[in-house]
Amino acid sequence: MSTKIYPIDVVEYPDSDGKPMAENTLQYEWIVTLKGNIDSLFANDPNVFVAGDNFIYTKKGEPSEVKAPDVYVAFGRPKHHRGSYKLWEEDHIFPQVIFEVLSPGNSGREMELKRQFYERHGAEEFYILDPDFNTLDVWLLENNRLVEQKYDGAFVSPRLGIRFEQTRDDLIVTKPDGRRFLSFQETSDLAASADREQARADQEQARADQEQARADQEQARAEAEIAKSARLAAKLRALGIDPDAV
Repeated sequence: MSTKIYPIDVVEYPDSDGKPMAENTLQYEWIVTLKGNIDSLFANDPNVFVAGDNFIYTKKGEPSEVKAPDVYVAFGRPKHHRGSYKLWEEDHIFPQVIFEVLSPGNSGREMELKRQFYERHGAEEFYILDPDFNTLDVWLLENNRLVEQKYDGAFVSPRLGIRFEQTRDDLIVTKPDGRRFLSFQETSDLAASADREQARADQEQARADQEQARADQEQARAEAEIAKSARLAAKLRALGIDPDAV
């Protein structure tokens, strides 16, 4: 019995493994917050692609050579929708920055295998964020090795320029300009507040415009009265009458 060999071009590369994006709401919120804020940070750069829970296939013809980071950033790759990120279709540019957000089901062994995979393919920065304990583990590429970094409470991503700060009760992430990463709800609340403030400002401006219009009308009436008086005085003088004596 012969075994049929399929050409590389017909190998399937699934866009999903059927597993959920996150195991709980906290993990999901962190994934969405990281992806959304980093995406907005590079919104005006057409050659920075940011994705979340997206398969990265590294070798054509071998669909098992794949990982799906929670968030990744690929510099030098155009923004457009992808079912998956296939290295041979991306000028062999492996995403430079990788984030994994821990859930209760993740193991240390699993994270180590992922670290080795990302190291093997040239990732420059690898972050493991634990939202339950507000901790962040950092690895940077040094001499072709992802080396764990020791830092005292705060760390700035060399590639992204974003800052992570660990406090007793929180892990704070800020953009290079100091603005804090906001969740979708926080962004929505901020936008709603800004809309309310703008509406109040518009109302105040409308009232000010109305007051100015009334003032302009009063000024116009006063000027009309002055003009009328001037015309009457001129007529009286033409008749030989001193208007100041009347």
